Amino acid sequence: MKKNVKRFAAAALAMTMAASAFTGCGSKGNSASNADKVDVSNLSFPLDEKVTITGMISYPTGTEEEPNNRTIFKRLEDDTNVHVEWTAISSDQWGDKISLNMANVNTLTDFVFNAGFSDSDLLRYADQGVIIPVEDYIDEYMPNLSTVFEKYPEYRTMCEDENGHIWALPWIEQLGSEKTAIQTVGNNMTFINQKWLDFLGLETPTTVDEFEQVLLAFQEHSSELQKEFNIDGDIIPMSCIVNDQDPNLLINGFGDGIGDVDMGQHIAVNDDGKVVCTATTDGFRDGVEWLHKLYSEGLIDPECFTQDWSTYVAKGKSHRYGVCFSWDVANIDNIQDYVPLAALKADTVSVTPQNGSFTSGFDRGRCVVTSVCSNPALVCAWLDQMYDPFQSPQNNWGTYGEDDDFDIFELSENADGEPMLKHAALGDASPVEVREAECVGGPLAILDEYYDVYVTCPDDAQYRLDWIKDYYTDDMHCKYVYPKVFMSADDTEQLSTIQTDLVSYLNSSKAEFIRDGITDATWQSYLDQVDSYGLDQYLEIYQKYFDDFYAN
Repeated sequence: MKKNVKRFAAAALAMTMAASAFTGCGSKGNSASNADKVDVSNLSFPLDEKVTITGMISYPTGTEEEPNNRTIFKRLEDDTNVHVEWTAISSDQWGDKISLNMANVNTLTDFVFNAGFSDSDLLRYADQGVIIPVEDYIDEYMPNLSTVFEKYPEYRTMCEDENGHIWALPWIEQLGSEKTAIQTVGNNMTFINQKWLDFLGLETPTTVDEFEQVLLAFQEHSSELQKEFNIDGDIIPMSCIVNDQDPNLLINGFGDGIGDVDMGQHIAVNDDGKVVCTATTDGFRDGVEWLHKLYSEGLIDPECFTQDWSTYVAKGKSHRYGVCFSWDVANIDNIQDYVPLAALKADTVSVTPQNGSFTSGFDRGRCVVTSVCSNPALVCAWLDQMYDPFQSPQNNWGTYGEDDDFDIFELSENADGEPMLKHAALGDASPVEVREAECVGGPLAILDEYYDVYVTCPDDAQYRLDWIKDYYTDDMHCKYVYPKVFMSADDTEQLSTIQTDLVSYLNSSKAEFIRDGITDATWQSYLDQVDSYGLDQYLEIYQKYFDDFYAN
């Protein structure tokens, strides 16, 4: 049966003509596309005749290089009668090559599928005329995405620039919402070795003082732990990667409990709706001084400032950690021996959610349509198939019925007897490797209401959602997190200019404070330097967009 698409042409095609003049270019880009022969006034899939469009895409290094060999794209071509001629770029080369391809009309394709463009990228390419706005195409040719926007209008708001234009199609992955969303606690989730606690007869700590005593016990009984659990290498009471897999959740309860969990911006919003710098508060200073105390006692891994991810994981897989930090402890060691550690009481008990987390997973710049595209209506209608509730989970995680032995899904049924994607048992296979081998990414939307209707929730996501709800949500006392706003080009540039030096200084200073401690003199010098980087202006820009977001 054909999938009907809204029948409208005039306004959308007029936009195409207006946007088609890619600055300084007299070519139509990739000539393989013959999309202009499709009459969009009566558009439905599959098309009566096969049509070719062109796209750029990235693929994980070490996986299938030809996108059309992937089962997902094979099925999409059968269902739509649209063939995509891809320019495929390995993910490890994407950053360098995509900017070159976007600057050359001869390498531009109709669309960029896994763009991953920042706000600055979108605004720059829009200003140069390289990409076109797609809001009218969404309204008239993308019923699946329009339905998502109707259910959750905040996503449309987050996609729009200050003039109401949408320059890219989003990636949306809901896994929980508000204070239960999977992103509320990032790579700073704290895990403690329950096996060690049990062996030493220790209770799970609930305060910072009790936590210190537990680490001291791990240190004092290191030889016993090594012998009992056959550990090769020194016992490390606590390890982390400062400013990455960071211990900031441990110090969230110092001071007023606002915390400093945003290592990329160092901002939060207090309950009065005021944007503050989280790395200049008295609570931050007290918390970092406490971490210095732990470091000076030899309780924190001395490599915490310099180790990379592979070194951090290697020591974890040797079962040497009493406490560690990550998105999922299974990445570091295993989930059988460790449990999440709830927020510790210092001056208060508090968990500050990650900025932008209340609307769950969102990427504003996932997919763009370029100005060389001769039939944006057709391309957008094809891209809308990615937002089909049965298609989006496959694009995001993988599919079923592959020729090899590894499938993320098996085709099953929901409670109403309708087709449903059921996550398959992978045995010893790595979920990440299977997903990368099968999924295609791109623009998509997975909503909470899809689970157990179109798809089951991934096991690794479900247990993390349970962790957040059971260990952290009740201690999230804040009213706000900073939303994912779309700033103007001028404000984005101004903010980026300040942020480059400011955030680097805040992060490097934090590492120095943990290692060397803080005096009144060094703290005042730190505050003065932060101010000199333009902190007031930095916060003023954030405040303006926060106020506008909630006003709207």
